[in-house]
Formats: sequence, C-alpha cells, structure tokens
Amino acid sequence: MAGEFFAALPGDPLDSLRNRLTPPRAAEPAIVLGSGSPTLAPVAPPAEAPAGAGVPRSSAANPGVPEGYAAALPGVGAPSAPAASSPFYFLDQGNGYPAHADVAVPNQVVAQPFGFPGDAALRALLAEIDHRSPASAPAGNSGHFYFLDTAATRQQPAAAPHAASSPSIDVNLVRRDFPILQERVNGKQLVWFDNAATTHKPQSVIDRLAYFYAHENSNIHRAAHELAARATDAYEAARQKVTRFLGAASPDEIIFVRGATEAINLVAKSWGAANIGAGDEIIVSNLEHHANIVPWQQLAAEKGAKIRVIPVDDTGQIQLDEYRKLLGSRTRLVAITQVSNALGTITPVNEIVALAHSVGAKVLVDGAQAVSHLRVNVQAMDADFYVFSGHKVFGPTGIGVVYGKKAILDQMPPWQGGGNMIADVTFERTVYHGAPARFEAGTGNIADAVGLGAAIDYVEQLGMENIAAYEHALLEYATHGLRAIPGLRLIGTAHHKASVASFVLQGYKTEEVGHALNNEGIAVRSGHHCAQPILRRFGVEATVRPSLAFYNTCEEIDRMVAVVRRLARR
Repeated sequence: MAGEFFAALPGDPLDSLRNRLTPPRAAEPAIVLGSGSPTLAPVAPPAEAPAGAGVPRSSAANPGVPEGYAAALPGVGAPSAPAASSPFYFLDQGNGYPAHADVAVPNQVVAQPFGFPGDAALRALLAEIDHRSPASAPAGNSGHFYFLDTAATRQQPAAAPHAASSPSIDVNLVRRDFPILQERVNGKQLVWFDNAATTHKPQSVIDRLAYFYAHENSNIHRAAHELAARATDAYEAARQKVTRFLGAASPDEIIFVRGATEAINLVAKSWGAANIGAGDEIIVSNLEHHANIVPWQQLAAEKGAKIRVIPVDDTGQIQLDEYRKLLGSRTRLVAITQVSNALGTITPVNEIVALAHSVGAKVLVDGAQAVSHLRVNVQAMDADFYVFSGHKVFGPTGIGVVYGKKAILDQMPPWQGGGNMIADVTFERTVYHGAPARFEAGTGNIADAVGLGAAIDYVEQLGMENIAAYEHALLEYATHGLRAIPGLRLIGTAHHKASVASFVLQGYKTEEVGHALNNEGIAVRSGHHCAQPILRRFGVEATVRPSLAFYNTCEEIDRMVAVVRRLARR
C-alpha cells in the first residue's frame, strides 16, 4: 500500500523504486581475523561505479584507534559541503533549518539517488493527495510537506545546482554493518523502527569496545604504565571527536556523563543551583522530554523559581510569538529540545537562542534526538549548553555529553566530589581542576566513551547530510503510506520534522497496535515516550511511534503499513 504513491508515477513502478533504493546485494565481506576481534573486510566498489561514488575504508592510525576498527568503517565517499543557499533544512550545516525562505527548490530533489521522483512530480502528486492543487498550496509552514510551500514551488532554471553532488547511501552495504539487523523476531526478519528510543551499533563500534578491553583496558590519567597511556589516549581521542562532531571550540568544553538525562541534571545541580534564585524564571517548551522538565521543576521548587512553558501550534511547532511574550528580565534559563522525541518536530533553536540571549538568559539545548539526524554546530547555534546521549547516535549506552561554553564551565562549581577532578586535597581545603575534569569525578565510563568516538567516526564517514537526506525521503514515504489508512491520525505534522511518525489508530489501544507489529517482527514504541505534556496537548495519552534511521528501507515501511492497514480493516 505504501508503494501506491510511487506506482502512480508513469514508468516508475514500486519494484523499480525499491531496486534503486535498495540495490542488489553485493558479495558478503569476508571475516578478517587478527590479533584483535574479527572485523568485516572492506568491500571494493563495483567496477562500474562512477568516480567519487565510494572510497576505500581507511586504515590510517589515529590516537586510540586500532587498524581493525578503522577497517570496519563503511566504504562511502566523504560528503560534499552543501551550498550555503540550500533551502533544505537537512543540508543547512549550521542548524538544520531552511537557509533562506525565498530560495527555491532545485528541479531535482536531493534524494534522487535513493530512487525518489523528481520534485515536480512529487509536488503534484502530494498536492493531489492533500486535496489541493500546487497553485493553491498555502505559503509558509501551513502545509504537511515543506516543499509544497509557495517559496519552494517557484519556477526554477533548468540546471539543478545540487544534482551533481546529490548525497547517496548504499543501504545494503550499511545494513551489513549492523549485525543485529539479521535477527529474527517471531520467525520474521527484524524491522527496527524504535530508533528514537535507541539506535543499533555498527560492527565497528562493537569491535572498538572489544579491542579496548582486549588491548587498552586501564584507568586513565593516573599512571605511567603503557596500558594507562593507551586508555588515556583513546579516551581523550574520543573527546576530540565529540568536539569536532559538535563544532565546539575546544575539548575543554566537552564533559562525559552517562547520558542526556545526567547531562541536564549536571547543569541544573551546578549552574542552576548557583544562578537561579527566588522569583527567577526557567522557560521550557511543551515539547520537552521529562528529562528536560523534572530537573528544572526540582530546582524551581528548591529555589522558589517559576517554570514557564512555550506553547506549540496544532502541527506541533513552537509558537515563537508566544515565546517572545514569556521572555523578560527574570528569565534566567531557556531549556529547549532541538528535535522532539515524541513528534519529530525540529524546533527553531537559532531563533530561540538569540531571543533568550537578548534578555541575558542562558540556553540549554537538548540534542538527544538531533545528533543522529542533523548536522550540529554549537558555535553557530550559540548554545550555552548542548547535551546528547551516545546510544541515540549508534554508540553505546551509558555514555553522554555535556557541551558548555568554557567561560561558563569555568565559573560552575563541581556537582560531585572525588578523584580525578582535584588538583590538590588537604583536610582544610580542596583545589579543583578546571573543566572538563572538575565535572568527571571518579572513574568514568572509559570504554563507552571510546565506543562513542567510534560511532562518530561511522556516521561522519557516511556523512550527516547523506543520512539526513535519506531519512527525510523515508519519512515522506512512510507519511504518505500511513496517512492513507482509514482511522489513522498522525500526531505531529510540523513543517520541519526528523524521521518520527507518531500516530493513533481508531478503535485500538497503542499497545495493541505495537503488539500486532511485533508479531510481524516490527519494533515500534507505544506509550507516552516520557513526553506526556505534549501528547496531552493533542488529546492523547499515548501514541504508536515508528522512528526511522539510515539502515531502514521502503520495503520495511511497506511491511508496517500493511499490518496497520489490516488492523484498520477489522
């Protein structure tokens, strides 16, 4: 059923689409055995592949990176930097939003290499589905699909400026890097549509963890022996990778924690406790995960501060005009998600940060759901704090990151005491290290920090722009298939979305839909997603939440849509 959209295009049947989106399988890579754990040998690109379509996997040694791990990285080309004038939110390196509202879309959709039709046919057909003609499609953010907007449908010159460098992903090659995708559930091939809860790990990350424990395992910063040096190099190399991944100015701005929840609590317990007082105001949005609500509620209760909430519109997008009204002289902090875990809404963080700074407030951005979908640059964003979890970006669980501007971190008191964060201790006083060490008391999660570094290597090899474009195409495909099902209501239809498609189905509890999908080997999340306020804004207590990643395919979406359609017919 989900293929009807593409089948409607002349000469472009669904089988042809799938063949392009999911190319025929190449030969399976050989297992390479060495002194470390086994890895997948790189697969050479096909002889007929055009120049630049792929590059051999690098085995260049980096600090703390074994050659066996480096060899397991995917054989894809480095992404081309998009033009600054790109109108696609997923190609804007600075923040993930449209660069210019008046820049028109090129004649060929960036997702063309994945087998999706040209944008003219796409707009026309979606306009018909949406019960309106392209000419009458409303301007601004009112449409279900951003490329239906008036600014996006203006006449373009014949040349497609981005067509020559359109990103691409070989999804079959990528899928072979994720061993868990070969699992069978209830006798069916696993379909993992619960990526907003956690993402799976490529073999390179698994190998990197095994290599660490087999060859580098030691505590860090504290000994002169060889293994301590190896472990320290690997740990600090991971910090360098996070610095580059986030566009931070210095590794001193990167603090390792257990995850985004602990990261937010660190800021609340340290910066918040020192800077929030009675009568001060903390602004959050209606979209927030509980982890970006509860710590601020606790702080407000302790200090006598107030929580104020930015409302969202009926699509699930932040209402900036209402946000402006909340800002004032007592605003001390704005804590905002970049991507909603429940709806997939991409919020206008650049504008939110700038407005907060205009009244002297600091801003914490929760990037847990953003880092796996969008290029992030914390300096361009000008966030004071940015947090994320490793397991959301194909890394291990139990590791996360706080980015903070160094000038702010250096003024913050430690939130935990112990070893590793001290310069000197006597019974009379303690002298603390500067950031980041002062916030990393005790033995940290060394191996998983190294594993996070490996995950960052992996997604950067694929290219964040490639990932964003591919996932966006999948989301449009899934949205069309789900919207056509009688009795199904999509929750969250914001103009800019990451690859989340929450819905409810008339006549069914969300757990019943989740159970039916599980019977077919399809994993989705059903429940409140630790985001009860935003779901209640839409009059529901729970949704079914398929969330997509770059290793998912149109065929998997078809399987999900078929199950939900079968339930609807009952």
